[in-house]
Amino acid sequence: MSLKHDIEFTLNGVRKRVTVDVAMTALDMLRDVVGLTGTKYGCGEGECGACTIRVDGETRNSCLMFAVDFDGRDIVTIEGLAADPKADALREAFVEHGAVQCGFCTPGMVMQASHILDTNPNADAETIKRGIEGNLCRCTGYKKIVDAVESACCGGR
Repeated sequence: MSLKHDIEFTLNGVRKRVTVDVAMTALDMLRDVVGLTGTKYGCGEGECGACTIRVDGETRNSCLMFAVDFDGRDIVTIEGLAADPKADALREAFVEHGAVQCGFCTPGMVMQASHILDTNPNADAETIKRGIEGNLCRCTGYKKIVDAVESACCGGR
């Protein structure tokens, strides 16, 4: 028998009310209940960052949260950044610098990079490297990602 709970939260600027199993992860709720599939399932253990979202302005691994923990909170996913004009430069820089490669880590990486730029608009390469430590990429070697984020924040220095 599963125990259900009603939760209400703001998702990408829109109030949502859903009923979830108390054991459901936030990642599964986003993908399977709400239908937002941009947030990726990678490791399920909080090691890869593919499922990075913002919760009340801070980045979190959604695979490590329960859906019921969203209750009363403000959540932003990669789909929410699509409507954010500040993220345009970041998206363009990822494409221009070839930082997308296979694209699997890109949503989580862009979420983390966006947070870095919001909290430190003049971030240097070392700050960016430190800021994306929790997000793994198997394709780019990170240089292209760091270059893209640096370009987005500082016009390429």
